[in-house]
Amino acid sequence: MSFDIERLIADFGGPSKLAEDYNRRFPDDPLSRAAIYKWRERGSIPSAQITKLAAFAQAIGQPFNIHDYSVQSGAIAHPTYSWSTPTMTDRLFIFDTTLRDGEQSPGASMTKEEKVRIARQLERLGVDVIEAGFAAASPGDFEAVRSIAEIVKDSTICSLARANENDVRRAGEAIRPAKQGRIHVFIATSPIHMKNKLRMTEDQVVEAAIKAVKVALEYTDDVEFSAEDAVRSDTDFLIRIFDEVIRAGAKTINVPDTVGYSIPAVWYERLKDLIERVPGTEKVVWSTHCHNDLGMAVANSLAGVQAGCRQVECTINGLGERAGNASLEEIVMAIKTRRDLFNLETRIDTTQIVTASKLVSTITGYPVQPNKAIVGANAFAHESGIHQDGVLKHRETYEIMRAEDVGWHTNKLTLGKLSGRNAFRTRLKELGIELESEEALNAAFARFKELADKKSEIFDEDLHALVSEELITQEQEDYKFVSLATHTETGEQPVAEIVFVDHGHEKRSKATGSGPVDATFKAIEALVESRAELQLYSVNAITSGTDSQGEVTVRLARDGRIVNGQGADTDIIAASAKAYLSALNKLVSKAEKVRAQPLV
Repeated sequence: MSFDIERLIADFGGPSKLAEDYNRRFPDDPLSRAAIYKWRERGSIPSAQITKLAAFAQAIGQPFNIHDYSVQSGAIAHPTYSWSTPTMTDRLFIFDTTLRDGEQSPGASMTKEEKVRIARQLERLGVDVIEAGFAAASPGDFEAVRSIAEIVKDSTICSLARANENDVRRAGEAIRPAKQGRIHVFIATSPIHMKNKLRMTEDQVVEAAIKAVKVALEYTDDVEFSAEDAVRSDTDFLIRIFDEVIRAGAKTINVPDTVGYSIPAVWYERLKDLIERVPGTEKVVWSTHCHNDLGMAVANSLAGVQAGCRQVECTINGLGERAGNASLEEIVMAIKTRRDLFNLETRIDTTQIVTASKLVSTITGYPVQPNKAIVGANAFAHESGIHQDGVLKHRETYEIMRAEDVGWHTNKLTLGKLSGRNAFRTRLKELGIELESEEALNAAFARFKELADKKSEIFDEDLHALVSEELITQEQEDYKFVSLATHTETGEQPVAEIVFVDHGHEKRSKATGSGPVDATFKAIEALVESRAELQLYSVNAITSGTDSQGEVTVRLARDGRIVNGQGADTDIIAASAKAYLSALNKLVSKAEKVRAQPLV
């Protein structure tokens, strides 16, 4: 796309005035008149310079949208919609649903302690609203939401609830301790859902929604309403139900693409139409929640923002059922990097993004793919010689943001074999990890000392992995790793001999297999006889270096239950054994989780 650069420069007073005014405002980041002349000569502006112009325009109170200067050719067919960019900086609220919607990923269910750890990191990240769970789903979910509500102070704590009185009251009781609490009420509004799932008429759905909002208001004045499967709902019916719940007292209206069906242009038009036509639209915050079934959750969410939504619902790493949800880190960095288009601010501390990503990955057992945007290991790597040369000469040739801005840095722990418990405890606290008892701290500290003997450098990721193992409750420790010996030789069948605790009794088992890992798993199964199906086995290096801990994820399935187990060790085979036993512990755990409704 080309731009009318002559008109753009003139609107800022010409090359000399633009350069002079800009440099007076931003003396540490000067803009030369030569650069401005080059813009005019080429008929284009580098994206980094557009961002600078947007910041400058905001600083002097001048409206600026680069697309106002686009030159369209009559031979090109352009879309009928037009993106709207706020002329003044506005606020975008980030609603994180990793602890509720993200937990719907197969095998990603978390313990209360793990949820609290993630909630602390989300608070440190600066998330506005943490959807801590579905309180009515199970006593465990209720306690997790309540625990988070007691601990987190700087983020609003939200619980999900179907539009029925029992769900709403359970949610209300769960968030009662919160400094800032929200109840998120939802009901399906699409014809296919109302007919086949709810078996309710439109009038009944509206009546249930109004009642649910009013009951929620007995507990908090911060009530959000979602129309499940809004993407396939009738627009006129959505306008009707949104009007009614706003009248009833809802403060946030969420429009979800529950099944990941839409595309950005269509989603933009749908949301723009709703925001313009719903009575009382100025009284509420409009929100959008998109799933990634067609790979467009982030794009659709950003289209919703362009249409006027000021809250986006998303998850760390895009975690979620099926293909996942909109990725928090991608949305936040898109808003920050393309401020020229959005002119919005969030309160996210972007330097905490990588830490949050790694923590969620460690706890859920869902590794982050290397080429994942923002948080993937290769997100800021440049293999091509041309790219490397360009980055070395000038970073912005191929990098549109800095790795440091999202938390990629050398996070070496300045502790070693001689470090004391207090220094160890302090570092854990800095990472948002607080162990509940001295016994747990002692156990974690002993493992830290063992690890320090094996590794020359200890990283924060090592501590997250180490503590994750220590936080397994005693009830879940039916099986516990003790020791392992393996023998492999080219041309010979591998042999594994493992010692582990089985319900309080130490047992030894030996088996052969096609490889050392296969032999280890068969040795365990020879005694346990779990009848579980191994669905996934993956290995990832936690940090760099040949002495890095390997983090192994094992996914087991039996009788409809799916669980993930994790294990970490500098010995990959030992890590594999730990992961398999971890999965078995979850598989036989009596505290079976009740799955939440796959909302919104």
